[in-house]
Parts: sequence; structure tokens; C-alpha cells
Amino acid sequence: MKASRPAACALAAQILLTACTATAHSPQVWPEPRPPAPQQQPFARSYPNFQAPSATDCRRPVALREEPGHAGPQHRPPPPPLHDHHAARESALADSAAAGRSRHEKSSAERRAHAESAMPAPAAAAAPQLQRSAPAHDGVPQPPQQPRELQRQHPVVTAGVVDDNADFREYLAFRQRTHVAHRPRDVRERYLLEVKDARGRGIADAEVAVQAPSGHAMWARTDGAGRAWLHPNAFDPWRSSHYDVLVRKDGRQAMTQLVRGQKSAVEAVLEARPADARARLDLVFLIDATGSMADEIDKLKATLRTITAEVAALPTRPDICLGLVAYRDRGDAFLLRAHDFTDDVGDFLRQALLPLRAGGGGDYAEAMNEALHETVHQLSWRGDGATRMVILLADAPPHLDYGAPHYDEDMLAALGKGIKIFGVGASGLDKQGEYIQRQMAQYTGGKFVFLTYADARHPASGPGRDTVHDVKNYSVDTLDRLVVRLVAEELAKRDAGR
Repeated sequence: MKASRPAACALAAQILLTACTATAHSPQVWPEPRPPAPQQQPFARSYPNFQAPSATDCRRPVALREEPGHAGPQHRPPPPPLHDHHAARESALADSAAAGRSRHEKSSAERRAHAESAMPAPAAAAAPQLQRSAPAHDGVPQPPQQPRELQRQHPVVTAGVVDDNADFREYLAFRQRTHVAHRPRDVRERYLLEVKDARGRGIADAEVAVQAPSGHAMWARTDGAGRAWLHPNAFDPWRSSHYDVLVRKDGRQAMTQLVRGQKSAVEAVLEARPADARARLDLVFLIDATGSMADEIDKLKATLRTITAEVAALPTRPDICLGLVAYRDRGDAFLLRAHDFTDDVGDFLRQALLPLRAGGGGDYAEAMNEALHETVHQLSWRGDGATRMVILLADAPPHLDYGAPHYDEDMLAALGKGIKIFGVGASGLDKQGEYIQRQMAQYTGGKFVFLTYADARHPASGPGRDTVHDVKNYSVDTLDRLVVRLVAEELAKRDAGR
């Protein structure tokens, strides 16, 4: 029996990578740790809760998929209206002021600062096309664009960034001292997987399946450097002593093992064809579009054209696909609005981002769970070597009282699909929101970004280096340059391995 076990394990692990269409084999609430499964327990099969990324291109027109937020049998009653939507019909400034009376109850100084800085998109040439193509939102026609001489330049937005995987000990200390409601996944014990070719070069976007003798399993895809962090306690409540690791790329596969407690990295050697000369980037903006996010949405509109132009001008001249998922909450005009990937940057700006307006959101937590699920599972992510990134811009945590989908299950699926989440904490994000954004970023290999101000207690104080978040040793830059830098760093990992 012992002699046949490696072959059986290899076969079972191979099934993990080929059966990517079934339901996840993981409980919604993790039980208390239990003793390892007996050695004679049969090797159970476990299946991923996602389909592997497989789109070949994003040459498609901009299209909208909307999920309404109106109350249904499983929904709570809609919150009392906090905004005067009739005022939104009168002018863009009235709409911005109404958005200021959101769940966060921003100070009068912040509302005045927003009213002074609010403006439509900076590209005046796009205005006529926007007026023709943009549909009415929330049942309210879009207000007319202000005359060019009345448009005011958005102020500079500064932001900091921390890499919780680079300073993992400090991240664990943050988790230890931060007591907030969240979906628990134990990441205290982690192992680095490195997939290389015979010459020692990292193999990007290799598929990885990790399975315990009990049948509990996880999936990952390596980043541009051929690496992935594995956290066995995040998926295996039995805390097995060892795990079989199968790696696959370009029809070739390699088998190795993770032994709990090992000090060295888990290594797999695999031959694969060199990466394409031109990088492919799938970039999604996942945005909280409730009322208090008006400032941040306006600033993103003002800078996204610059961001995409600078990314496109990087040395590898990446082939860029852009997607957008905006969300509010139950009881609002919409729960989420999703625009699948497109390579038409101009139409993406005109038809997806520029018409987006902030509104709704009567309580603090929002429908982030549903929006993340849409982002991970429903968008047409490209396969075979693409760099996949999500920029999550939010100032509130997800609802933890709605039931499935759950953000922790989808962050596990994101790692399985090779999607890195970069959380961007907007002004007003509390400890719970920070914890959950950092939780998703760390597990998927992303980073936590946060807006900074001259005085963090007063976001209307303008750009600066101060923050209320529990971070240290962070760098600060303008938000647009920071996003370009994060993209460039991910693409550089891939280029270094070629």
C-alpha cells in the first residue's frame, strides 16, 4: 500500500488542477483545530470553487451588467434616504453636496472642500460623447457638464503603501492587536513556493495545487517571479504534517512536497516556454460608489487617463485590458455595476468610469462581498501568462451579516486564479475596513495603499504624509504615480524571469 501512495497522490493532485468547475471543498466557518487525520484515511478529492482564467483577449465593446439593490425577500428594508436626488437634477454641485450627507457624516469643512474641487472629467473633448452615451443613473438624468472655464483642477492626492508580506512580522503584530469582526483565516504559518526552470529562472503564472492527506486543498498561481505564498492553516483545519504540491505549466508538471515546519522554500523545477515579449495586464478597478466616496471617484476620473497612458508607456509596452466593478448596498439603486474587460481605453473612460456617480449607502458596511465575487468569478480574465491586478478603492468594510458570498472564500479563489488585490483605504476607513483590506492584499500577494493628508484627522487639510492607519515605515507618493509604480513592479517581476 505504501508503495502505491505517491502515484495515487499524484493522480489526485492532477485532478485538482483539471477539475476547476465544481464547488469548493471548504467550510464557511472553520472549526477548531483537530488532530491530523489518521494515515489510513482514504485520500479525498477536493475541487476548486472557480474556473481557471482562460480568455484569450479583451477586444470587446464596453458592456454593463447590473444587479439591482432593491429590497427582496432576503433583503433588509432600505435605509432612510440620506440624499436629495431631486437636487441632483439641478446641478453637479448639488449632487456632490447631497453625496456629502452620507453615512460618514463628513464635516462641513470636508463638504466645502469637495464642493470646491468637484468637477466633471478633465477632457472637454469627450463631453459631447459622454452626454450622448451615458445612461441615466438612479433614474436621474446626468447633469450637464460645467463650462470649461468653471472647471477646477482636482487637488493632488497623496497615498502611502505597505507590503505586509515583506514585513510579515509587523503584519502579524497588527493582526494580534486589532480586534475587529472579520472572516478568520489563519496565515501565521506560511511557506514560500518557488517554481523555476533548469536555469534557475522563475516561471510565471504556473498553476499550483496543494492537498493534504485529509483532502483539504488550496490553489495558487505563481507571480511574475515564479513565487507564491502558501498558508496551510488557512485551508486545512486538520493541520496535516505534510502536503502534496503539484505544479503545472504549458502541459508539463512537477510534483514536490511541503513538510510542515521546514525552513527552506518549497521548490519545484519545471520546463516551460519563455514568456511572451509583450506583457499582458488585466487591471480592474473595484470601487465603493456610495455617497461618501464622491471625492475619491472624482479624483480617480481625473487621473485614470494619465495612469493608463503611463502604464502603456512602460518598457514592455503592455497589452492592457481594463475592467470596472462599482458597488453600493442592498436597498440602493444598484447593488453592483460591472463592466467586463475591454482594450478600448477611450470608451472605458467615457462609458464606464465617467458616468459613475456616488450615492446611497445608508449604513457603514457595504456590498463589497458581492462585488469581489463578481470581480473574481464573472469577469473575463485572460489566461496563460497575464498579470492580473485589482485596485480596490473603498472607505468601508463589507457586510458580514448578509451570508454568502464571503470575501475570504473569494480571496482564496483569487490566489488560485493569480489575481492580486491591492486595497486602497479612502478617508473614513475604520480599523475593521483596514484589517479586511490588508487581509485580502496579504493573502493574494498584493499591498495595502492608503490616502495620506497634511493632518490625518482632517482629510480636508490637503495632501501630506500623515495617516490614521496602523502602519509604519511607509513611502508616500501621489496616488496616480503610486498605482503606476505598483503595476510596473508586478510587470518587472515577469520581465526579470525572461
